[in-house]
Amino acid sequence: MRTVNTMKMLRDWDSGSKSTRATILQAFIADMKDRTGPDLEAYFSDAASLFLTRLTAWLRMTYMIGTYVRLQLEAISIYLRASSSQKYLIEFLEVGGVLTTLEILGAKATKERDKPQALRLLTIICNYGRKYKEIICESFGVRAITECLAKSKSEDTQENAKAVLMQLAEGNPRFQNQVYKAFIALMSSTSPKAQQLSLQGLRVVQKIVNTPNPNLVQPLINLLKSLHLEVQYEATAYIQQLMALDVRNSVLINLVKCLEVSKDDSMKGLPEILHENDIATLKAPLPVYVQQAAAAKIISILIKESSEVSKELLQLGVIHNLLIAAGNASHPDSQRQAGIALEYFINTFPIVKEHVMKALGKPFFTEFMARPDTIYTSMTSIQIDVLVSNNVDIPSALKYNSK
Repeated sequence: MRTVNTMKMLRDWDSGSKSTRATILQAFIADMKDRTGPDLEAYFSDAASLFLTRLTAWLRMTYMIGTYVRLQLEAISIYLRASSSQKYLIEFLEVGGVLTTLEILGAKATKERDKPQALRLLTIICNYGRKYKEIICESFGVRAITECLAKSKSEDTQENAKAVLMQLAEGNPRFQNQVYKAFIALMSSTSPKAQQLSLQGLRVVQKIVNTPNPNLVQPLINLLKSLHLEVQYEATAYIQQLMALDVRNSVLINLVKCLEVSKDDSMKGLPEILHENDIATLKAPLPVYVQQAAAAKIISILIKESSEVSKELLQLGVIHNLLIAAGNASHPDSQRQAGIALEYFINTFPIVKEHVMKALGKPFFTEFMARPDTIYTSMTSIQIDVLVSNNVDIPSALKYNSK
């Protein structure tokens, strides 16, 4: 490992232009990447702190105008990442390094490519333990990182932001609920990537906090309207996880509600010009129809995993609403997913078979059960009307049978 003439380097730094300092930083990064604390001291002839002091001072003066921010953060990361280098961390914290790094995330002058490096620096600080995680959180770090994740257009930035939030939740009991609530808030982001990452984060942090926040249910159900398969996948996995917790009933109630789409619901969110009879000309399915199909699909998954959930859904009137979804000629996927769920219920519970057969009539019922996942391709308008206008009431039937 080569060493430098420390005094000359510091003089060049003090008197140099921005480009001169950038050249010094590039050489330092190339020479000292993945080195230890003792290596740093040897490189600077036991004066490594003198360069760190200059580096942090320049960062504080220039980050608001975006001058070589990524390069400076990368150089500071070398100090903090080096083994046996906790004294450099203390020096960085003493000059407000955490606050500066967090401010970089929200500064207007910060380029998008600089933000991942700032987040990686925060991750390094988290690795020092609970005390330092608390310092980040006390500096309103959770809010700054969450806003960065929500607003960023870069997946690299978003992935790094999620990684820091995950670090802040683990082994940090004072602030784990704050991180949990941040992930819940991110479910309402307009960014599909942020939605996906929020759900991934919730699946892990839920195990840490254990007790679910009831405010998560509605934004979670709203994500079933997403056209992005990765969001749907994560939402489904999180709902499966919640079945073992005390928000289960609330989640199931909302899933059943999603199966019944009124005309008013189907018009929500559409421009006024589309509130006519030309809805069929829309290329993308309406969000409430996507949600309806997703709810039916998730119900199919849940009932095959738990008989308790199946019985609870019957008490919530799921059969009536599944039949309505099966008759939604405007969205074939709703019909298909509802048909699959109905087949399981009919084959599992004799009371469901009895009432559905009565509602549909034996010929239609026989035809339906022969191909529940594809019958929608050949249903007549009369059959569709039978499904949509059904009066199947399993909860009342169960109550009557129990007397």
